[in-house]
Amino acid sequence: MNTLTKDLIFPQLGMEYNALEPYIDSMTMEIHYTKHHRAYYDNLMNAVKATEMENMSFIELLNHISKYPTVVRNNGGGHFNHSMFWKLLSGKGGGEPQGELREAILKKFNSFDEFKSTFSDAAKNRFGSGWAWLSVNHDGSLLVASTPNQDNPLMDLAECHGLPILGLDVWEHAYYLKYQNRRPDYIAAFWNIINWKVVEENYRNALSTIR
Repeated sequence: MNTLTKDLIFPQLGMEYNALEPYIDSMTMEIHYTKHHRAYYDNLMNAVKATEMENMSFIELLNHISKYPTVVRNNGGGHFNHSMFWKLLSGKGGGEPQGELREAILKKFNSFDEFKSTFSDAAKNRFGSGWAWLSVNHDGSLLVASTPNQDNPLMDLAECHGLPILGLDVWEHAYYLKYQNRRPDYIAAFWNIINWKVVEENYRNALSTIR
């Protein structure tokens, strides 16, 4: 089995479809996971099959995505972003981060509320479809930004660069059945279902990578 095929596994959702209600409804979760994410994964597998990309790791592919076809960029980003997204969500989530991550947020944004406002604005102001991100810069500092479509901060052509530790999907398929055009309401609901323990683990792993 080649390197990329080992990396590319369609993940388990890790929760029941109704686990995030009332913040995200069951039907949205089922469609989002089984239709949208599955399509990104299947399209990516088809796009890399029998190419030089099969000998790369998934992260390496994303880091050099500008060299490869748009179909790989779109579907590779879609698979990576959603695989991270599901892990960030929990029906028992919410609250605030602790430990080193909390300290880093306070250092960068002065308060958790200021961070929350900055991240929410990045999600609200992303025109059209895309993602909002909290990432770790290569100097270890935190960065909030957004990317269009299925781009992410790992990509060499992204508008912002870093190691993503928290991401919010603001494509309409992520919220339209429940919130219609009220993206700000969906963003506000997101704060109730963030699994901060996973974000904290992502932060520690990112620091280990850059050190």
